[in-house]
Amino acid sequence: MAAAKSNTNWFVIGVSAAVVVVLAVLAFVVVSLNNQATAPGPTPGGAIINQDTGAITIGKGDTTVDTYIDFICPVCGQFEDAYGEQLQTAAANDEITLNIHPIAILDFQSTTDYSSRAAAAMYCVAENDPDAAVPFMNLLFENQPAEGSAGLDDAQLTTYAEQAGATTSADCIADGEYIKFPVAQAAEHEIRGTPTVEINGDRIDNSEIATEFAKILG
Repeated sequence: MAAAKSNTNWFVIGVSAAVVVVLAVLAFVVVSLNNQATAPGPTPGGAIINQDTGAITIGKGDTTVDTYIDFICPVCGQFEDAYGEQLQTAAANDEITLNIHPIAILDFQSTTDYSSRAAAAMYCVAENDPDAAVPFMNLLFENQPAEGSAGLDDAQLTTYAEQAGATTSADCIADGEYIKFPVAQAAEHEIRGTPTVEINGDRIDNSEIATEFAKILG
């Protein structure tokens, strides 16, 4: 008796296997591109930048205050107007430890990714001219561009950095050395809105800021 003829369709199996391989390759490419888009890029260093949290740290007080800010966020500007001087004075007097996190979640609110560029410039100054970091931040908020605008260009950022006392940050700003870091930091710390405030590691609602700051700032 003749052996039964095989019904195995090797063509279909071959095509199916090829499709699986193609899908696997596409999945790998998508994941790789996504990882490249969200990768933090170079990590800023320097004496006042915490390598674990990305914070720019001022002061050595027992009470820790973390602020997450976006330089085109108008509410962040209002926050700095209301509390910036008090926080900075308390940190300078070592009454608190102030951790400033320049992050970028509002690049879509400018035509030039201003949130990322301004935050990256802040990291450049913090790394290269640490004494100028807080004055530079204050100048950026004093000259804050409106949402929907182009924002300050890199030359203007450099000018304000120099006005703040930064003498070695220009190349870092022009090169966009830390341009990816602020977006990655926002993702890592799960920031959905700015300003975001934490006291001693506990994230508080913005409606609680005035009450909680009154306790620690007087």
